[in-house]
Amino acid sequence: MSVDPEDEPQRATPGPDPDRRYEDAVLDRRRVVFGAGFAIAAAAASRHLDVGASTTVRTDSPSTGDESTAETADGDPQVTVGETAEPGPFEAPVLDESLRLQPGQTADVVLTGGRVIDPQTGFDRIGNVALVGSTIVEISDQPIAANRTVAVDGLVVSPGFVDMLSYQPNGYGEWWKIADGVTTNVGMHGLRFDVDDFFANWESQGVPIHYGGAVHNSHVRSQLGFLDYDNAEGDGLTTISQAIEQQVRNGYLGIHTQPEYSPGVSPTEMMDMGRLAQRLGVPFCVHARFSDDQAPGIQADATTELVSVARETGCHVHIEHLNSTGGTGRMAEALAEIDDARSEGLSMSACMYPYEFWATYLRSARYVDWQEKYGLSFDDLQVLNTGERLTADTFGAAYDANMLTAAFAIPATDVELGLQADFMMIGSDAILERPHNNHPRATGCFARTLGVYSRERNIIDLVDALAMMTIRPAELLGISSSAMRRKGRMQIGADADVTVFDPNTIADRSTIENPAQESTGVQHVFVAGVEVRTPSGTDQSLFPGTPIRSDVV
Repeated sequence: MSVDPEDEPQRATPGPDPDRRYEDAVLDRRRVVFGAGFAIAAAAASRHLDVGASTTVRTDSPSTGDESTAETADGDPQVTVGETAEPGPFEAPVLDESLRLQPGQTADVVLTGGRVIDPQTGFDRIGNVALVGSTIVEISDQPIAANRTVAVDGLVVSPGFVDMLSYQPNGYGEWWKIADGVTTNVGMHGLRFDVDDFFANWESQGVPIHYGGAVHNSHVRSQLGFLDYDNAEGDGLTTISQAIEQQVRNGYLGIHTQPEYSPGVSPTEMMDMGRLAQRLGVPFCVHARFSDDQAPGIQADATTELVSVARETGCHVHIEHLNSTGGTGRMAEALAEIDDARSEGLSMSACMYPYEFWATYLRSARYVDWQEKYGLSFDDLQVLNTGERLTADTFGAAYDANMLTAAFAIPATDVELGLQADFMMIGSDAILERPHNNHPRATGCFARTLGVYSRERNIIDLVDALAMMTIRPAELLGISSSAMRRKGRMQIGADADVTVFDPNTIADRSTIENPAQESTGVQHVFVAGVEVRTPSGTDQSLFPGTPIRSDVV
């Protein structure tokens, strides 16, 4: 399954008035989160398994020179990159000095004249980037000898994007991910495969981008005979835990569970999974228990449960797609709860996708009593890969066919607030499949973040936007995988997973009616040093992707 029951754009917004909520919530959030930003960042150095706080070391004024802003003919802001020389010495960030380009050595490829951004350290300069094999070996403002030189003047040279909330490769959707700038596709929303079979299958077939994922608690439960509404107790819980542990030890990066779709996963089982994640040293990724605010189960209870798991077990809890589960219509409150927990020393993070609608199958648990739960009407539902809005007359047939359907249920202000949190990451929760019955986030999630929310709406600056899709997910996955500790970074000694894009044109093009549309503006993509995309398009004959496994033994 490539789409999960959990994203919703909300026209009928439950809770406080959205205009007042946004104005006051922004002030509250800036006081709670950003006002305390550097204090939190300082505490992060000693916080157990913290993720993402390192990005706060960035200065407010990136040293790219006179970065002027104009407008295009369409009225969109146009960023002119690096018109003047940068002040101060050019000191490139270094991850591993032993891998630096040696005197007299010739690089395989040098990218020249681009705006080089490393979101972890805040490095942001015009320079040249040298690759040898699968490694970044030099970042400099001086010429570098190379077998091949690629001029990228006016473009941003970024770490390759990490989609940490995707699904398994399928031999098709990966090409669309590359066009969206993604170099690592990780299914932390849980993979419904035995881990050995998963890696063996894709290592034999070849994948153009890196891949891995989390063990799916619901899949393990079903394999052991537990249905979605079945509680597990005693020996049953022990059996589930043992099976999950073996999957992690064999290579899965973490543990995923989704109590909204598997209500039989009790609070006791949640705690059990948290303790297991802590013992194994892997993240616990959760699709929260409730996505609405109608009793008996409301979103505030869902986020409270996850804070309790982090507090009582000590594991790192990652909340999946917060804008559609746990934070819909109450994003300011949810962000404050997570931030308070982090300030307490708990290890928590979250991700989201930048859309105002979620999608899942009509016969899933999420759509039970959907009108009452979300305050929606039939016209708020649209069948994916079509322009059809449902009606009272057509709903029954769509339900019988279990159509994958979008629900316009996520407030715009929730998306804007979520993107400003310093622990937030971008995760698509989708990968394109034939016959394109997918949410457009499968193909446009990352370009939309950069194009709509950074460039056009100025909700987040470029470096923070890149942090959400590079270093923060790399740090989260680096909890359990040493391979991820060299990704998400534009540093000497880091992996040569590089995305080069035009900050003036990067944009998503995918829609509900037609999600099979490549993003625009991504000019070059290197995976393990192999250029899989050029301005001419993606080369579908190349498969440099490598498996990302846990280091748990």
